[in-house]
Amino acid sequence: QVQLVESGGGLVQAGDSLILSCAASGRDLYTYAMAWFRQAPGKEREFVAAAAWRGPNTYYSDSVRGRFTISVDNAKNTVYLQMNNLNHADTGLYRCAASSQITMQTMQRESRYNYWGRGTQVTVSS
Repeated sequence: QVQLVESGGGLVQAGDSLILSCAASGRDLYTYAMAWFRQAPGKEREFVAAAAWRGPNTYYSDSVRGRFTISVDNAKNTVYLQMNNLNHADTGLYRCAASSQITMQTMQRESRYNYWGRGTQVTVSS
């Protein structure tokens, strides 16, 4: 019941910043938790960050904490990922996901997410 469309990816230099957007639509949208995942070639998809549509709670993977910020704009039904001080390891296809059944223990598990966007590519050159 949820559609997600990512945008904002591109080719950047190490140390640069980038903002990704995830435009969400569908029924009962605010009942879902939102998250960003990424996947580099030859690697497993990994959790990046998560947030609720309302409230201050956010969660980050260790590799991005302090550099990335997830936020939501309820008026626009959009989730953002502000990425600062990018490095080559941040390269990957970034996908937005929505879940109706995650907890603190399961938010990093991709199997818990019901809906996925097709992704936006982020490439960080050295």
